[in-house]
Amino acid sequence: MKKELCIDTVKQLREKYGRLEGSVLHSDRGCQYTSYAFRRELVTNGLIQSLSGTAHCYDNARMESFFATLKKEKLYQIPIYRMKREEVKTVIFRYIFTYYNTQRINSFNEGGLPPVALRTSKQLTHHAA
Repeated sequence: MKKELCIDTVKQLREKYGRLEGSVLHSDRGCQYTSYAFRRELVTNGLIQSLSGTAHCYDNARMESFFATLKKEKLYQIPIYRMKREEVKTVIFRYIFTYYNTQRINSFNEGGLPPVALRTSKQLTHHAA
């Protein structure tokens, strides 16, 4: 991965969401994320960088698990190498927002609930109390 791709992503976030000050960006210690140019882009936009600690691979285990699931359940099942970037982004968006968050059984959550169902049940419980 190249640092330019990461820098472009931060720029796209700023264009899409406007102010980014105070947002936390978590990454591993890859050279693209530790480069001077990328860190300068984060500072320019007021982003706070959160890096995995050296030899502490488990602090990002949940995200690594999610990406492994995304790849196994969706990306490795279709010929993404023949698709345009926008098509792949649409596939990923649909997987996350119409399946993973709303329907897929999640072993990390209480009762195996999908994230949206878990949040909804917690809100209902909180309001009932």
